[in-house]
Amino acid sequence: MFERETRIGRPVRVMSLGFLPTPDFETVAAIVDREARAPVDLVVLPETWHATATSEPQTLEGPVIACMRQAARRNNTYLVCPLDRTDGRDRWNSAVLIDRRGDIAGVYDKVYVFWDEFKKQPTVRNGSVVPVFQCDFGRVGLAICFDVNFPEPWQLMARQGAELVIWPSAYSAGTSLQAHALMHHYYIVTSTQRCDCTAIDITGRQILYQQHPGLNVARVTLDLDRGIYHQDSAQDKFRRLLAEHAGEVEAEPFMNKEGWHVVQARKPGVSVRALASQYEIEDLRDYIPRSLREIDVMRGGPPRAMS
Repeated sequence: MFERETRIGRPVRVMSLGFLPTPDFETVAAIVDREARAPVDLVVLPETWHATATSEPQTLEGPVIACMRQAARRNNTYLVCPLDRTDGRDRWNSAVLIDRRGDIAGVYDKVYVFWDEFKKQPTVRNGSVVPVFQCDFGRVGLAICFDVNFPEPWQLMARQGAELVIWPSAYSAGTSLQAHALMHHYYIVTSTQRCDCTAIDITGRQILYQQHPGLNVARVTLDLDRGIYHQDSAQDKFRRLLAEHAGEVEAEPFMNKEGWHVVQARKPGVSVRALASQYEIEDLRDYIPRSLREIDVMRGGPPRAMS
């Protein structure tokens, strides 16, 4: 079960499902219904999970997505449904984001297609866009399996303000994902064909790993209000914030070697990010790009584009 709801910070409750062997999509919808009785904000399914039961690629109007849209609506949750997708002509390895009303909120097509996917008929096409989607709890990015090996999608999601990245996959990846979370300071949650789930903190730490043969149901609550702030130029402001809001926010006692403050709220209704803005303390994800632009200028060149 999820931990007791506190509403401190900006919590999002994520449930990752994995299954071996893969059941039909009606059975998966029944699993979602059963396991989402504890309130959940986002359900995640593994990469192309339906392919063993429905070997043909599916359209966005087909029975798999129709069934998952109904499950999302019944349970008042967002749902990430990976899909071996076709429009009747071309084929993609996609992740479909469905909102709480059961509407399709967005589609991500895998940018870095794996070698075996090129051998399929019709062949799987590379995606070309890395979007980030605004959900009612925060900004969500999507990546799929082989994407983990290449930095560009992860950089693009960070530049668009992703707070949480969902990674459906055929395998687990391990520390590769931790590296992306560490560099870009968003949470990452996985759902894989290995029947496991990993949740990674904005600091790059693994905060959950769960594997269970047959059916894996992993739950984690993440605080999207937590932030990382650099110690370089804001020490006085930071000390004043902590002193004037003692008992409302706290700095977590680690990452001094990195020169980072990791800060979270400790009182309902308090936002670390709002207070940091009030005290003119720059989030690390803003501080590093700004530093890069200003260093470019000091070197005598134009500031590089960050989009």
